[in-house]
Amino acid sequence: MNKKIQASAAHDQGKTLLVEERRRLIREMVEASERVTVEELSAHFDISLVTIRNDLNALADIGALVRTRGGALAHREEEDLPISVKQNVHRPEKMLIAAAAVSQIKDGQTIVLDSGTTTGEIAKQIRGLKLQSINVITNALNIAVLLAGVPHVTLIMLGGVLRPSSYSLGGPQAEAALQSLHADVLFLGFDGLDPDIGVMTPHLLEARLNMQMIQIARRVVLVGDSSKIGRRSLSVIAQINQIDQIITDAGANPAIVKALREHEVDVVLV
Repeated sequence: MNKKIQASAAHDQGKTLLVEERRRLIREMVEASERVTVEELSAHFDISLVTIRNDLNALADIGALVRTRGGALAHREEEDLPISVKQNVHRPEKMLIAAAAVSQIKDGQTIVLDSGTTTGEIAKQIRGLKLQSINVITNALNIAVLLAGVPHVTLIMLGGVLRPSSYSLGGPQAEAALQSLHADVLFLGFDGLDPDIGVMTPHLLEARLNMQMIQIARRVVLVGDSSKIGRRSLSVIAQINQIDQIITDAGANPAIVKALREHEVDVVLV
């Protein structure tokens, strides 16, 4: 069979594949090549760009890949993906989680927002709050940019060493800056959460800073989508009994949610 006939056969197969089978093949292609574009997949399967975008969005929703502008990346939990990519992963869930968190903020409070895409969504929603005045402490440049100039927000920015992939500042300078501060609520993102081990992150400097944030806050609220519930990571930030509330989405594993509640943690599902 010559190349033209092979290509024609591949196109015909692409047209007749069931949705589930095509998406399985897309996953395999992403895993094999690490990165694909919408145009490449459209040509390979001989189907429309709209259909391929729908396939990629569906696969991203279940965590099978990471959606990017114009294509997708292989999902690697251990990778430090750029925040511009992370913010589009599980975005509908993050928006609901952020809304639940923001509904708790009261006039005159001092809150801490650590770096992350869910806390970034909280910052976006803080902009629209009808409050007289709140103080926001953060180590994240993206959050600082969102809140700079917002009339009802007094912004306290921590210094430190920049981690470019997350736009976050950390290290001894940031830790020292926190020692003289106090907060009513800490909204803390996380990379892993296990009922027996605790709250985790793969980043050692971030773990140290998060520990300090917990020390200065009267109330600690974890915010993160359900894909992180049950996941483990390198550094432990806190034990479960140091957490007052966890806000996540309804996709969280019911058995793990039950175990967390048995530790007397208030788990809010949105």
